Amino acid sequence: MNIGKCNTDWTEEKYKKFIKEGRGQGEGKAYKPWLTVQDFPSKGRCHRIFGWKTGRIHHLFTDSEARFFYLLEWEDSVIDIREHFPLLDYEDWVQNREDLRFDLFTDKKSGTNYVISTSFLITVKDRDDNLKYVARSLKAASELEKRISLERLEIERRYWEARGIDWGIVTNKDIPVIKAKNIEWIHSARYAYADAGLSEGDLAELVEAFLLRLSQSSESIRKTALLFDKDYVLAPGTGMFLFRHLLAVKRINVNMDEPIDLTRPAYSVDITDAARKGGKAYAGG
Repeated sequence: MNIGKCNTDWTEEKYKKFIKEGRGQGEGKAYKPWLTVQDFPSKGRCHRIFGWKTGRIHHLFTDSEARFFYLLEWEDSVIDIREHFPLLDYEDWVQNREDLRFDLFTDKKSGTNYVISTSFLITVKDRDDNLKYVARSLKAASELEKRISLERLEIERRYWEARGIDWGIVTNKDIPVIKAKNIEWIHSARYAYADAGLSEGDLAELVEAFLLRLSQSSESIRKTALLFDKDYVLAPGTGMFLFRHLLAVKRINVNMDEPIDLTRPAYSVDITDAARKGGKAYAGG
């Protein structure tokens, strides 16, 4: 995405302001995306999501971006996610650019070139603790039929190729929607125990009791959670929060590629070995 649809004109002064603000710079929690939802106040499907891996708010402009982000959050090998990564040093990397139509990405009023950004720059750690970077551009499948989109993608392709970084295109058709929605459903429960009225100590104690209840109950997951609330005199919904939390920290497993079935027997939920051995009850941090 570029800033061509921003709520204000794109000028050299605005570019300098973005650079001064540190946009497109840093890693992890310190990273500042080139574009934020505040830059698009009238855009409909914006998402601000607190990241498990980064500990910061991520700014996403479409449902597809948000769903792809959830998939990245779920992957243990992914350790950093930088959205809307700007290609600020393009001229330093790409020598063969005479045939590229940069004029298509220029503010008509000011004549200032927009900054091309790639949807996601992802840091991945392999089993030997080696780091590698992966760049992915999110596009609606219908956009691939448009000349301006293809030109933009070619600009991105050449940049990442010059840097020796794996780059690819992801469309809405490539995203497993059910899995992404499942991750979205459990996502906030990883850290938001305070919102559920629990202290860190409460959470550590209750998850152990809930794990035991899951393993022994022939009732449905939903009813088991309701009965747990009643038996422990907890606020309604606490048991279901614990179920979502345990999924989020991967102490219990279900098939994330299918809709999560809360009517299945509680005892049928797969409890991980770490959970059976009394592993960490919560994801602090």
